Order: sequence, then structure tokens, then C-alpha cells
Amino acid sequence: MLRPLESGSASPPRTREAMRLRAHPRSRGTIRRHDPLGSGACARPGPARLLPSALVAKRRKAAGSHRPGGTTEEFYGRELILADRETVEQEADNILKDADLFDVAFLVVGDPFGATTHSDLVLRAVKLGIPYRVIHNASIMNAVGCCGLQLYNFGETVSVVFWTDTWKPESFFDKIGKNRQNGMHTLCLLDIKVKEQNLENLMKGKKIYEPPRYMSVNQAAEQLLAIVQNRRLQGEEPEITEDTICVGLARVGATDQKIASGTLQELSIVELGGPLHSMIITGAMHPLEIEMLKLFAVDKLSFENKMRQRNT
Repeated sequence: MLRPLESGSASPPRTREAMRLRAHPRSRGTIRRHDPLGSGACARPGPARLLPSALVAKRRKAAGSHRPGGTTEEFYGRELILADRETVEQEADNILKDADLFDVAFLVVGDPFGATTHSDLVLRAVKLGIPYRVIHNASIMNAVGCCGLQLYNFGETVSVVFWTDTWKPESFFDKIGKNRQNGMHTLCLLDIKVKEQNLENLMKGKKIYEPPRYMSVNQAAEQLLAIVQNRRLQGEEPEITEDTICVGLARVGATDQKIASGTLQELSIVELGGPLHSMIITGAMHPLEIEMLKLFAVDKLSFENKMRQRNT
């Protein structure tokens, strides 16, 4: 049986030990009943060695795969095969190979259906007549409630990507504006660049990759502030300003998670430490939401003043 299982939390742990401690309790016993495991990275991975974000259990290693080793294998009592996003997306048939004869487990950080790649695996399995089972887990999509904002007050989620010298998209900004017009909060998923090739190596077909990069809250805030200025130069008064209350979240679910609330301007200089980061642009807030955000205010006096101004 193909059994897409998953492990971890809203943000990938920074060590295999952390991943081990936060593995889904139901996944461990299930995986131990499987044949040798493989590991693969999918939509939002961390560094391949320390932060595998998906583990593909297979009876036989796929050609070219390698083992991450270490405590994750010891915890599950099975051999792990590390597969990157490219492998998961382009070699799905290998993942499903022999799944009609042997159990195959696919583990991801976050919810299994947080990425279309995983839905594709399910559809392929169904077409092949392979039954599957899912063990759900937390994802940043619901763990974001740790900051005190109520989940049913969130609108469309957006992704904020790294800008380049020649590509500076702003479409996500308009979606945030529509959410705010409707009084809704916006969860911003911040960009991750893992196993990316520069243009030269891509053109030459060289498998040489750039160092991983993870967008921070202050980087996202800086880009948003730049868009605010651009819109004003175009004669617009954007829904989002320097004084809009926002929330920065880092390493949600880890023992060292950090949450900071404040204006967009304040979050542009806040330091929340290592990845992974997410950001929220607030909409209309219930008094209880305001009280919760006050706990995480970068500057409590400034936060209280902003809240008073909103109510006058």
C-alpha cells in the first residue's frame, strides 16, 4: 500500500534530533512496519543534510539517491533515502514502483497536501489501483494561530518571493490589499531557495547549485515597504502603509520559536534569528486578538498607541 505519511511541524526542525522529537506519534509505528525508507525534500525544504522535508520509503534505493544517516534512521528503525524536490517531481513513478507489492511511506514536513506534488502522487496511485492512507499533521497554515490571530479571520494566503535586479513582482501586494478591504488577515509564506542553479550553470546543464537562502521577516517587510513607495509614486494610496500592524514568526513549533508584532516599519529591522520565517499582515482585529498581539509587541507603548488610533 502507498501510505503518504508525514512528520515534523509547521517549520522544519534545524536538526535531526529536533525532527525526531516532533515526529507524529502515529507515523513511527507505521514506518517501522515498512521496508527500507528513502528521504526526499519537497516544496519548502531546509538544507538537505540537516533538514529533510520529505522522506520516501522504498524497498530499494533509487539510482543516485543517498542516505542521510544519523538519528532519524535510528528513530524509525529503517534505512532512509534522501530525495530532493526534483526527484519527487520528476521521478514519481520510481516512488510508486513496487507499491502494489510492498508498503511505501512518503513523509513530509507540514501537512501532506500542502503541496500539489503530493496530490499528484495520490492521483498516480489511484490510477494504478494502489490504496493509500494519510496521517495529517500541523502546518504553518494552522500553527500560525500561535500568535493569537483567529484562523477564521484569515483571507487568501500569499507567497513573497526574493526580488532580483530584473524581476520584482508585486501581485501578492494586491491580494493583501483585497484581504484588508475585507477585514481579513494575510499569511505571507516567505521565499526559500534550495538547490537553485544560476542562469549560467542552468544554460550549460551543469548540476552546480547556489547556497540555500531563506527569506527573513525583515527582508519581506523591506520589499513591502518598497512597494508602498512605488504605489505612492504612481499616485495611489495603498491599503498597506508603514504603520500597518504586522506579525513576524520564526521557527514555529520549535522550542526557540519567536513571534514579534509591530508596524511594518518596525518589522523591517527586527531580527528573529534563523529560518524558517513567516509573516502576517493584519486586517480588522477582535479585542482578544489585539490583547494577544500585545504580548509579542516589539514596542508595547507604540503598539498601544497604534491600537488607540485605530479605535478613534
